[in-house]
Order: sequence, then C-alpha cells, then structure tokens
Amino acid sequence: MSEDKAAKPFLEHIEELRQRLFRALLGLLAGTLVSAIFTPRLLEWLARPVGGLENLEAIEVTENVGVFMQVALLSGVTIAMPFILYQLWRFVEPGLLARERRYVYLLVPLASGLFMSGAAFAYFVMLPTAVPFLIGFTGIPTRPRPANYVSFITNLMFWIGISFETPLLIFFLAKVRVVNYRMLAKNWRVALLLIAVLAAVVTPTPDPINMGLVMLPLTVLYGLSILLARIAYQPAEEGE
Repeated sequence: MSEDKAAKPFLEHIEELRQRLFRALLGLLAGTLVSAIFTPRLLEWLARPVGGLENLEAIEVTENVGVFMQVALLSGVTIAMPFILYQLWRFVEPGLLARERRYVYLLVPLASGLFMSGAAFAYFVMLPTAVPFLIGFTGIPTRPRPANYVSFITNLMFWIGISFETPLLIFFLAKVRVVNYRMLAKNWRVALLLIAVLAAVVTPTPDPINMGLVMLPLTVLYGLSILLARIAYQPAEEGE
C-alpha cells in the first residue's frame, strides 16, 4: 500500500511532463505555421548581406523547398520559445524555493536579451564585412547555394548569440563557488587570450578586422562577468 502511495506522485509527475511536452510541441507547430507566412520576407532579410536572393543559386530541385522549411522551422522555434519556456517553468516551479524563483525571473529575460544582442551583432556588424570578403576572396566568381548560405548565416548568428551568454555562465559558476570575481579580475590576461581563441574560432574570416569586432564585445562582456560574479559572491561575504 505504501509503495502505491509513493509511486502515485511519480506517475503524476510523468503525466504532467507528458502534457507539458505535448503542449510545447503544439506551440512549436503553431509557431512554425505562423512563421511560414513570413518566411519569404525572412529569406529576403537573410539574403541582404549577400546582396539579395538574386545572388543565390540553387543547383538541386528540392533545395529551395528545404531552405524554406529550414527558415520556417527556425523562426517557428523563435516564436514559440516563450510558450515552450512557460511550459517548462510550470513544470519545475513547484519544486523551486522563492529565492530560486527570483533568480529565474531575472536570468531568463537577461539570457534572452544577451542572446538576441549577440545574434543582432553578428547580422548587423559581422556579416556585412565577412560575406563580401569571403565571396570576393581570390577573385573567383561565386554564387552561394541557398542551403549553404542560410546554414552559414544562422549558425554564425546562433554561436555568436551563445557566446554572449558568457556573463550568465560566469554568474552561475560564481554562485556555486567554482570561480570568484577576484580570480577573474586577476587573470584578465588569460581571459583575453581565451577570448582571442574564441574569436578566431567563431569568426568566419581570417582577417584581423572581423576577429577584432568579435573580441571587443566579448571583452566588455568579460567585464560584465566580473561584476555579476561580484554580485553572486556578495551574500556569502556578508554572512562571513
């Protein structure tokens, strides 16, 4: 009898998780259907760094359809993400303390803002310089394929957006006492070296201009990371 009582809450959690995932999937489907209406305009927007859709050339019969579906799905995920996160939040919220809930209320909007800032930086600052450089390199006439071009653009925007999340990662590591702000400030030279390596990895071109464009905001974000680490450490120091 006791085993049945113990198993019941677990089964209820599994059922709730199933329902939340199903609703998130429906939200993703709805977001993709809505985004399909605007996908032609999104494709035009993504093609601006290369000079427009007329500068792309498909060589496979199904390539244009595949690119359309890829962009529709990516934008659908973006549209549905608040609803998906809401479903996840409703599932984990009962198990969180009040203090932990406050952190979620703060960090989720901040994480979204940092990611969008990184994606916007990649599109508006990096790509207008990187794409002409890559196409004009060696002087060989180049007409990018839509599938390759869209994957290149979206991957670059995604990884630059992820790299902009560094301050939140540092905040979390400081909160669990893996790092502290004094160590971060003391080892700024090592941090600059790591930032340079990261910039070299994510920068699509080998020229120092684009690498410098990536290093500058990452260096500023490292300074923000030190500040957030200081905030994360403050309660512990006050209790000492």
